[in-house]
Amino acid sequence: MRAYTRIMLEVACHCTNARRAARSLTELYDAALAPSGLKVTQFSLLWLTRRLGRPSISALAEATGLDRSTLGRNLRVLERAGHVRLGPGPDERTRLVEITAAGGEAVAAALPIWERTQAAITAEVGAADIETFGHVLRRLQQLSPPGRTSP
Repeated sequence: MRAYTRIMLEVACHCTNARRAARSLTELYDAALAPSGLKVTQFSLLWLTRRLGRPSISALAEATGLDRSTLGRNLRVLERAGHVRLGPGPDERTRLVEITAAGGEAVAAALPIWERTQAAITAEVGAADIETFGHVLRRLQQLSPPGRTSP
């Protein structure tokens, strides 16, 4: 699994360490998924879209934790690739996201690669630490800055 080791200064900042870890994980998944033609962010959006059926952009933004403008940019890339279709919703303000057949095929091709990458990371880090990591991440996701009522 280890292709190289980064040498970074240790820092006490939780945010910096989380961003560094996210960057490393993103690079690992992107490199692994490269043969599928998807990046991990695209795979995740397609997977969630398929899982949710035909979600609205707002529902998908909430499910992913992305703001609508970031999600919109990512969806336009997937739409240009023919992986999703954006269509009208029940009212004029709502747009629905639908995975296309090509998007479904892309997810099917990427899924075994993603599963192998998950397993390799778990083996490298250790199942107990990965479980703790997931627990800590879920707790951190619930934090809100002062004055904000929801994450």
